[in-house]
Amino acid sequence: MAFFKEDLMKVSAFIFDVDGVLSNECIVIDSSGEMLRTANTKDGYAIQYAVKKGYPVAIITGGVSDAVEKRYKGLGVADIYMGSKNKIKDFEDFIAKYDLNPDHIMYMGDDLPDYEVMKRIGVPTCPCNAVEQIKAISNYISDKEGGYGCVRDVIEQVLRAHSKWLEADTNIQSI
Repeated sequence: MAFFKEDLMKVSAFIFDVDGVLSNECIVIDSSGEMLRTANTKDGYAIQYAVKKGYPVAIITGGVSDAVEKRYKGLGVADIYMGSKNKIKDFEDFIAKYDLNPDHIMYMGDDLPDYEVMKRIGVPTCPCNAVEQIKAISNYISDKEGGYGCVRDVIEQVLRAHSKWLEADTNIQSI
């Protein structure tokens, strides 16, 4: 993690997992069988702000949830890969769509389904409660747990490094 500050300067896009990253590790199942997830408002604000600043943002998750899709579309995320059985395929679709250099992508994951993508990108990150195999390959481990501000942590660091955090146009709303 010694070179993480240098890594921040090369980030031009973000990819996030949902369960264990944007949501905490708990899923509540309601009486209809719908799986309910948490969402952190500070993470939401940071995602919306990054999109507004021109950073491509993708969500790649194995889960399928209309509520998750609605939330992140509402924040401006155009690239949401739900029910991902092959995160590498979805990752490759995202980088091709925007002609991105994988070395300039920050990916935050927390568990083994994220491992292969994280090995292919330049700035792998994780929340502090990620599994050990993910921590071992991460350039940065947030001091925040998944669902409790780890996404805000990394986005804010990147935008600060690029002098794009707290500019005059911060009057946007998160949902």
